[in-house]
Amino acid sequence: MEERAEAELIAAAQKGDAASFEPIVKKYSPRLFATARRYARRESEVEDIVQDIWLKAFHKLPGYRGDAPFEHWLMRLAVRTCYDHLRGHQRNREATFTDLSDSEQDWLERHAVQPDTASERADAARQLVRRILEELPPAARLVITLLEIEERSVKEISQLTGWSASLVKVRAFRARAQMRKILKRLARSKYL
Repeated sequence: MEERAEAELIAAAQKGDAASFEPIVKKYSPRLFATARRYARRESEVEDIVQDIWLKAFHKLPGYRGDAPFEHWLMRLAVRTCYDHLRGHQRNREATFTDLSDSEQDWLERHAVQPDTASERADAARQLVRRILEELPPAARLVITLLEIEERSVKEISQLTGWSASLVKVRAFRARAQMRKILKRLARSKYL
């Protein structure tokens, strides 16, 4: 879809033509699904998040001024919707060591005994990081996901979330500290 054609479709959708919105949904849905999968584990939750993003986008579309590319506007809306989902579904997630899979337990054991050689079990490490992320509060999980997993800059995160750059840095620092605490707790519980 060309940029001009996209602008025309957006303009028509802003005037109430819902059919003009369909090609936009088809174009950006894969990216929204990829983004939502970083914040939710179950596919049903991912689908709910993406549907919520599109509903919000359609209702807020009349307010889109075109100052920035539509994709930026949509992704900002997506990140905020994912953050709202995290806050709304925050549970008290105290993971016990017995909840870990065998590969996660093995990786954690190797990490606790020989931290330098733990990289050989990268898949188990990714699973463990995912589990640790789930225990973080929503703001901490959001900032770590955007900064470390999506590799966005502090400036981009600031624009997406509406937080100041200094707040992004502070939240990233605190989130990393929380992750270290969780990892230490998991390692200690293995040997108690």
